[in-house]
Amino acid sequence: MEPGGGDLVRFGQGRAAQVLPTRLLLLPLLLGRGLRVVAAASSSGAAAEDSSAMEELATEKEAEESHRQDSVSLLTFILLLTLTILTIWLFKHRRVRFLHETGLAMIYGLIVGVILRYGTPATSGHDKSLSCTQEDRAFSTLLVNVSGKFFEYTLKGEISPGKINSVEQNDMLRKVTFDPEVFFNILLPPIIFHAGYSLKKRHFFRNLGSILAYAFLGTAVSCFIIGNLMYGVVKLMKMVGQLTDKFYYTDCLFFGAIISATDPVTVLAIFNELHADVDLYALLFGESVLNDAVAIVLSSSIVAYQPAGLNTHAFDAAAFFKSVGIFLGIFSGSFTMGAVTGVVTALVTKFTKLHCFPLLETALFFLMSWSTFLLAEACGFTGVVAVLFCGITQAHYTYNNLSVESRGRTKQLFEVLHFLAENFIFSYMGLALFTFQKHVFSPIFIIGAFVAIFLGRAAHIYPLSFFLNLGRRHKIGWNFQHMMMFSGLRGAMAFALAIRDTASYARQMMFTTTLLIVFFTVWIVGGGTTPMLSWLNIRVGVDPDQDPPPNNDSFQVLQGNQEPLREEDSDFILTEGDLTLTYGDSTVTANGSSGSHTASMSLEGSRRTKSSSEEVLERDLGMGDQKVSSWGTRLVFPLEDNA
Repeated sequence: MEPGGGDLVRFGQGRAAQVLPTRLLLLPLLLGRGLRVVAAASSSGAAAEDSSAMEELATEKEAEESHRQDSVSLLTFILLLTLTILTIWLFKHRRVRFLHETGLAMIYGLIVGVILRYGTPATSGHDKSLSCTQEDRAFSTLLVNVSGKFFEYTLKGEISPGKINSVEQNDMLRKVTFDPEVFFNILLPPIIFHAGYSLKKRHFFRNLGSILAYAFLGTAVSCFIIGNLMYGVVKLMKMVGQLTDKFYYTDCLFFGAIISATDPVTVLAIFNELHADVDLYALLFGESVLNDAVAIVLSSSIVAYQPAGLNTHAFDAAAFFKSVGIFLGIFSGSFTMGAVTGVVTALVTKFTKLHCFPLLETALFFLMSWSTFLLAEACGFTGVVAVLFCGITQAHYTYNNLSVESRGRTKQLFEVLHFLAENFIFSYMGLALFTFQKHVFSPIFIIGAFVAIFLGRAAHIYPLSFFLNLGRRHKIGWNFQHMMMFSGLRGAMAFALAIRDTASYARQMMFTTTLLIVFFTVWIVGGGTTPMLSWLNIRVGVDPDQDPPPNNDSFQVLQGNQEPLREEDSDFILTEGDLTLTYGDSTVTANGSSGSHTASMSLEGSRRTKSSSEEVLERDLGMGDQKVSSWGTRLVFPLEDNA
């Protein structure tokens, strides 16, 4: 220790604890052989009572200021979400589809990040560096003795020697930089659970074999292709002198694993709005849901790869098969835990009378579902896999045991949580581009990553589709394959995996590149979804409860800027078969056959050209002398558009 700097005392080996409000800011740094501590310590005067009172007052003021900054940072994100929601409403009202809500959230996050980065003054400083060269590693928690008073500090991460003087001086920027565990333990569970709970089981299980092939084999192929291509890029960077620190082959494979997690949220939202082909929707949705789980387990297995001997990054067959065993063990254990939790919840709701108390029933359902994630993480498994299969099990079994009120509540609850959490993450992505302090921008690595993910996606989709078509009754057409290739967006899962560990130079470069890839795919690829549907002649306006017909004659195909069925027309759509509409005291039935272009109205089994019931119906709908026309297999009552 430097003279007068106080003593450093090691305190525990566990996880980082909460930082106590003090006058010091301590960052343990691993430099050379020992541990260096950056701190600012106030001069210790005489131990008089008035000095002690002044110090307590200063500490209280700092605590109040910290609380105020915490409130401002949370308020910033709430205002971002509020602005995003209002803009989403405007876009939906104007039928704008070139930019999804997640892209909007990222844009607003970028704007706020620029303001915080360049528009707020520095509010803190570091006066002096304290060195401790007797230790050979960093500790998670330290006790510092300053003039007889002990202060507790936690490890924030390593800082390279060249960046010691550029440690962030702005307290506000530090406040808006969240702990990565917040994303995993709070924001990811509702997103993943909602994906499983809202699964359309019929179409999912009808395409289950293809979905599993894309999710498991496809993700593994994509991971290794991207990893090997990026290793070549790293070698190129080393040759041209653009690599300033270590970047191993296992780091490249890890990047391949995290960037293989697709999240076509923009594409799927447009598919859902336009009622695109149900098989294509099921393939894309199922792959994106399962490959998130595969990617996180695969990345954990790569991290666990530890060859014997001095070279810990060389290939070792024993270590490789051990990693494969870890992958299978973690995935199967997480799957079992999620399914068991779902079955237990189903049994509890079935053999108790909780349905008499819908509030308690909903609360229990929510807690059991969320606890699945935390239980799996606590047991060393993967919470993402567990909560996904818990959601699927809950939808298949528990949902049928719930009361009518609880069914609606649970659907809406997780839908709202999913919406808020997802948009919060995308807002934070935009913010992190300017507020994150460990960015490593490498043009060669970034360009190489874009090329690698394109080739990895192509090697993933086309060969697997060829082999799958050999055994499928409904073939995956070339237009479907091109759309799946186009829809390989990256999103929340890739970002969460990248930000979870940014301690080393290689991980910081991966995080920066992942952030830019998410920006590009959400804005550019997501915005081109509607034109791509038109160009590939993919069916829209498909009833999700109908089986696909042998041809596309009964469905609409977007041509150019053709406007599909509007949302406000949906209340006047009659699906195939006999339906009954009641307006006041009048009841009218409509019967239309598939592919027909005329409609007949019948009342009490008799056909009348102009009955009193039809007159009432026309008067209530404001139709006048307009005709009743059919569109595809559904009847549409067209209205005048006064907008």
